[in-house]
Amino acid sequence: MTSSAALHRFALRVFYEDTDMAGIVYYANYLRFIERARSDWVREIGVDQLAMKAEGVVFAVRRLEADYIAPAVFDDCLEVETVLTQMTPARMVMRQSVLRGEAVIFRADVTIVCIGAGGKPVRLPAALRLIPVTPDR
Repeated sequence: MTSSAALHRFALRVFYEDTDMAGIVYYANYLRFIERARSDWVREIGVDQLAMKAEGVVFAVRRLEADYIAPAVFDDCLEVETVLTQMTPARMVMRQSVLRGEAVIFRADVTIVCIGAGGKPVRLPAALRLIPVTPDR
């Protein structure tokens, strides 16, 4: 895994359990892959999600738009690239791409918000609001 504030990379391998009867990665598992990458990115930039939860604040996916470009199969080595493309005090948008080698095989734009007690929206943690944004590419 490599990371900077602007670009985070998360490596993973496709296991048999990630595939469907056709032998390709089951579509919903890409969401699991990008979730792991986001969690790893948040941890690397110093945001403690357990401390946030103890204070009654958690992250939530508000919106996700995904494109399935090419299939991945058992034993593929993949990399998830995460780039922050938009930021406001209340939400952030990330472009997440799953690559096999140099080829993008899946891409998603994910809007993340924070919610507090009763599901009410709250501001993003201050540490996140300091991260530089890379305009949508």
